[in-house]
Amino acid sequence: MKKMIALDLDNTLLNNQKEISPANTKILRRLHEQGIKVVLCTGRPINAIWHLIEQLDLTRPDDFTITFNGGLVINNQSHEALYQNGLSKEDLVPVHDFMAARRLPMDVLDFERIYEIDPDHRSLYRQTVKNIRFEDTTFEQLAAEDHVYAKNVMAIPAEEMPAVKSEVLATDRITKRVQVVQSQPHILEFLPQGSDKAVGIKHLLNHFGLDFADLMAFGDADNDAGMLKAAGDGVVMANGLPAVKAIADHETASNEEDGVARYLTKTFATIL
Repeated sequence: MKKMIALDLDNTLLNNQKEISPANTKILRRLHEQGIKVVLCTGRPINAIWHLIEQLDLTRPDDFTITFNGGLVINNQSHEALYQNGLSKEDLVPVHDFMAARRLPMDVLDFERIYEIDPDHRSLYRQTVKNIRFEDTTFEQLAAEDHVYAKNVMAIPAEEMPAVKSEVLATDRITKRVQVVQSQPHILEFLPQGSDKAVGIKHLLNHFGLDFADLMAFGDADNDAGMLKAAGDGVVMANGLPAVKAIADHETASNEEDGVARYLTKTFATIL
């Protein structure tokens, strides 16, 4: 029986209204009470999803969250970091040059706030995340020296993403410095090299004396592929990307159809 369940949020655990359904809430709380470790895995900071953590009652001393797509593993109660990886301002220079030349929006996150670069060109990111402070600034004003950034986000209309993403991935100056993944139809993320949800989960598994064979993971997008491939049971949503479906062990119903709850109810029937 799997001992840890890792869950992507958008288009996986969350429905299209960005909510955890009653069915998903009920099953995850019951499994957590049975001693199964339930871990939310997201690109957002913990304060932006705190209402979801409380909804699932993941506030015990041994509850953790994987944030910034594996860049930060944080204890939910103490907010102490178990593992942290980040970017320097220098890493973001080629990203900024690309964005500025094409007048694309750029949102830089450290572990506390979001810096909206060139606020005259608002990104869609403000509509995507809540409960975190946005700060208008310029790239030149970003702190350098030893300041650590979690990631950069480009949020643009979904219909524009395929062409822009292809151009980004063909830009060696960017891909040599950062890792590029698409997390939502309208969001492209620029992460520290080697940053992956699977990396953060590995540190958490080690902390508990577990390994990937003990893990069940749910996801739908590029930034979930690493953890689905590594997990003893990687489960993709029916609404997931074709490339992610190709590496998953199993497929469940969509995020609008309580796919997480359906799969867990079937898999953990003996203890529910």
